[in-house]
Amino acid sequence: MTADPSGPAFSVHDIPFSTHGSWFGISPVLAEKTRAEDLHLVSHQNGMHAVLRFVPLDATTGERAETAIRATPGLLSWTSADGRIDLVYASPDTVRLRGEGLGLRVTAAAKALTPFSGTYFYRDPVDDAHVFTSYETGRRYRITVLSGTDAEVSGSQALGAGDRGLTVTAEAGGAWELAVEELDSARLPYRPSAAFGDVMAAARRSFAEFVDTVAPWRSADTPAAELATYVVWSATVRPAGLVTRPAVLMSKHWMDKVWSWDHCFNALALAPGSPGLAWDQFVLPFDHQDGSGALPDSVTHSEVLYNFVKPPIHGWALRNLRRRLPEPLGRTELAEAYDRLTRWTDFWLTARRAPGAALPHYQHGNDSGWDNATTFDPARLAVTADLAAMLVLQLDELAGLAAELGFPDDARRRADTADAIQAALLDELWDGERFLTRPADGGTPTPSASLLDLMPIVLGDRLPAKVRDRLAEQIKAHLTAFGLATEHPGSPHYEPDGYWRGPIWAPATVLVEDGLRRAGHEHLADEISARFRALCETSGFAENFDALTGQGLRDRAYTWTASSYLVLARAHHYRGVDAGTDSTVA
Repeated sequence: MTADPSGPAFSVHDIPFSTHGSWFGISPVLAEKTRAEDLHLVSHQNGMHAVLRFVPLDATTGERAETAIRATPGLLSWTSADGRIDLVYASPDTVRLRGEGLGLRVTAAAKALTPFSGTYFYRDPVDDAHVFTSYETGRRYRITVLSGTDAEVSGSQALGAGDRGLTVTAEAGGAWELAVEELDSARLPYRPSAAFGDVMAAARRSFAEFVDTVAPWRSADTPAAELATYVVWSATVRPAGLVTRPAVLMSKHWMDKVWSWDHCFNALALAPGSPGLAWDQFVLPFDHQDGSGALPDSVTHSEVLYNFVKPPIHGWALRNLRRRLPEPLGRTELAEAYDRLTRWTDFWLTARRAPGAALPHYQHGNDSGWDNATTFDPARLAVTADLAAMLVLQLDELAGLAAELGFPDDARRRADTADAIQAALLDELWDGERFLTRPADGGTPTPSASLLDLMPIVLGDRLPAKVRDRLAEQIKAHLTAFGLATEHPGSPHYEPDGYWRGPIWAPATVLVEDGLRRAGHEHLADEISARFRALCETSGFAENFDALTGQGLRDRAYTWTASSYLVLARAHHYRGVDAGTDSTVA
């Protein structure tokens, strides 16, 4: 299927307008719960920072014009009865703007300039361009007027508070055009290498080629596939700062990091069509693995955080990633993965097992990825069933890798450890009806109404039949019309927008759905997949969703949600083609 040349339309209030590789986007969203009247250039270098404000102007009065904004993957437009302004990406660090019938005022987003914050503005005598230099991003933003006139400049070289910027207009009946670049210290004067129309066509082509690569299977039965692909494509940044590889950020809104389990879902979605980018997603957090073997909590342009970790889903992810890649990994990649996964696993078996304990523990809900789940209400330092189950799968994957690489003793040792942890999981935390959680420093095991307690379903047919069947019953009780509620809706602790205390989340959906299939509960897995896909097709790709209304919550352009949709939609398509597919992530 070939993409529509213009691609899917979307609201810039929900999804930033950006391009593959860029560290900035065009959006009215300036921070969490902060939306501006006008669109801004928002950079994600050194954090999320609104740098420039774009104000369309009535050509007659010079006042702010009321315009409608339309965005598709290759083109952003402001339109009114009197004219329009178009914006396209010429490259990841440069946008071109063209206007006719409307003027444009470009100003610094920050009003105040101090010795340590704000944006300084001047006209460069070298190339006659206008330059904004931002303390917050540590970058410069150069505007080159290609046609038209910059009739008004304010705040050039000014200090303190005030407006800084320029206005671009055109001669009567004509058009104006300019380029905006994000750069470091200096570069040669900007000279356009292509006409505006050609740049626009190239931008559209770039996305169309990507979506044809990542989702060639899409059809009318998977109507959100192109928009999901755009969310992932546009949130991808080039290597810079502490980001060592091309990276899919969780969002180009305020969730502009790579967290060390979110990346796995992006890798799975990209693997069949873009294996190199998929492998970069899987490996990136391992580039920052510390001496203990722990992965960081998160990585972004100028910050790597180690105060928490994330759950060890990486064995599960690697197994499924390998099944989706079009070509097998080479021995070098396998050996590197084995070494890194070994150190990550041993971190849990040493630094996170108390003396004499068979099972590891979390130090906080954040370590699980389910930050405030009710599982952790009795004790933040907790031995949980999901952690043991994920670690069993990771040890299974290590055992398989060891055998493949010719380390039979390691393979046996890892397999024995996996069996021992599963035995301890069932002996210590299964009460015959449900999995419990106990404090890491001892105490009485307790149940909760959190879906987290049911996550051992990821073990699939590794579990005894009675256990997996009981888990399936309990999971079904969490299934609303829209998907899996992370806290049972009948719980007194349920909150519609309670983060992990109620809302539907993509990663839990994919993990549970896959585990159910391997546990022999295909019908329930089908229903969970169908409801989540319908949710995304109606409510977009929010960070999470109200489990009872389906409303999108929090960040509305979240890549692991988009990737999870792509994973489930692709599997749904191929189940219709090949009845032999036994797993969503196959």
